[in-house]
Amino acid sequence: MTENHGAHGDAGATDNEDLNTQETAATNESAAASMDAQLESRAKNAAGHRRATWWIVAIVAVIAVVAVVAGCIAAFAGRKNDTTGAKANDTVTIGLKLAPTNLDIRNTAGSAIDQVLIGNVYEGLVARDEHNQVVPAIAKTWDVSDDGTTYTFHLNDGMTFSNGDKLDADDVAWSINELVTKQYHDADSLVNFVSVKASDPNTVELKLSAPYANLLWVLTGRPGLVFDKDAKYDAKTQAIGSGPYTVEKFVTNSSITLKANPNYWGANKAKTDTVVVRYFTDDNAAVNALKSGDVQVLAPISENLAEPFTKDSDHYVVKAGDDTDKFVLAFNGTGAKTSDKRVRQAIRYAINHKEIIASRGGSDTALGGPIPSLDPGYEDLTGIYPYDLDKAKSLMSEAGYSESKPLQLSLTYANIYGTEIGDQLRSQLKKICIDLKVNLVELSTWLQDVYTNRNYDISLVDHNESHDFYQWADPTYYYNYDNKEVQALYAKAVAATNDDDRDKLLAEAARKVSEDAPADWLFNYRVTTAYAKGVTGFPINLNQTLLPLYNVAYTK
Repeated sequence: MTENHGAHGDAGATDNEDLNTQETAATNESAAASMDAQLESRAKNAAGHRRATWWIVAIVAVIAVVAVVAGCIAAFAGRKNDTTGAKANDTVTIGLKLAPTNLDIRNTAGSAIDQVLIGNVYEGLVARDEHNQVVPAIAKTWDVSDDGTTYTFHLNDGMTFSNGDKLDADDVAWSINELVTKQYHDADSLVNFVSVKASDPNTVELKLSAPYANLLWVLTGRPGLVFDKDAKYDAKTQAIGSGPYTVEKFVTNSSITLKANPNYWGANKAKTDTVVVRYFTDDNAAVNALKSGDVQVLAPISENLAEPFTKDSDHYVVKAGDDTDKFVLAFNGTGAKTSDKRVRQAIRYAINHKEIIASRGGSDTALGGPIPSLDPGYEDLTGIYPYDLDKAKSLMSEAGYSESKPLQLSLTYANIYGTEIGDQLRSQLKKICIDLKVNLVELSTWLQDVYTNRNYDISLVDHNESHDFYQWADPTYYYNYDNKEVQALYAKAVAATNDDDRDKLLAEAARKVSEDAPADWLFNYRVTTAYAKGVTGFPINLNQTLLPLYNVAYTK
């Protein structure tokens, strides 16, 4: 089965035309470009996809290509702030780089559509907060059976959709059953699913064939979204959900206008009547829009582009937030040269992570293993392979390499990441007798050669997905990493019936992966956001995958 939680991808990634559009829209490496949810769909088009047969297969994917936020600001007519006398604008504009090609969240791949619709227009049984933790949403509470196979969700009272229709347990059960029956996008992530039913108007019972520790987290995404079974609308251009906003207008590849939902039932009522999301591909244009006052927020923005706003603290705020992006330098586990553990270890010792992070502006954080700080099982593993050229040289000598006999290796990665990281790695590894050839290729070429055919020495990808440790427990994944102990630990982790056991097992597995050195995790990307003074409530953490806007306001 495929565990696809999506992130950073634009919608419509299964279309070849969209692939070209994304490659054109890709930014330089300073703005995170991620490949997680959508790589799989593209790879399927190119040459088929290998699946694991016993658990979950990864979806790498998505181009995060990082979104720089741009937009057009609103009319300044507004209501008076009771304490300051300032006017709160009725409209706030937020811009993103990757635009959904349509609004059909059940059938269209990519996180660009998730980002704007989930939590704003559509709601799920449960949701995620800024710390990536599961919190109540349509379900106010839930119970889990002792064996971990039965989840009973207790729903809020008095819920309605934006069209005024009542929302109850029948809508929840119908939505999940439709997902499974029609195999809507992300249906495969509902691992071990058996059935779901409405026990009464306010109670939903979901049964699994075996425990699945990530179920609640999965339900924060598309599998848990609740739709109005009686509503009739064009899902590509319209949306009827139960969230704090409705879609007033959608212009393909241009903008989405969100309007406060007058029928919203919950506590997260919209603070701003209108939110305009506009999509831009040019970083400089977005920066100029913020400078001119046409845009209030840019997220993310590279450290270099953010510098003038950082210096102008009287008018702007610049903050870095946490995310789950991991820049993974993967070593082909079955490669003729990289199958030698000494070589892999030497590379890890030779990489100066501080230098790489500093060159990107210093916001990113060091990451010594496959689990980022916002994910279950995280442990600081940076001490396993500290920067140590002497150890690196010694290992290379043991492996039979020297200045007179350097190791020839190729680093292949998509050109959406730019040249700087490749240049730095070439320079750093030269010190330990590695002659690194850097191959920047089109994304389609990377998908074919590396992701599908697994023909490479070293590869670089920003894996942005949360809860994606399954990649390291899948020997068919493009890493070619096959560790039976890690696989067993992961299988136990996902079958755990409590979070503490799950987290301990994941941490143990992650440590073993890091020690094996099948990759180096160059850094954990942090999203830098710049916004005008007076903006409040804009999410700083995880805003490339989660963008709850109900709390956003702008007072000038």
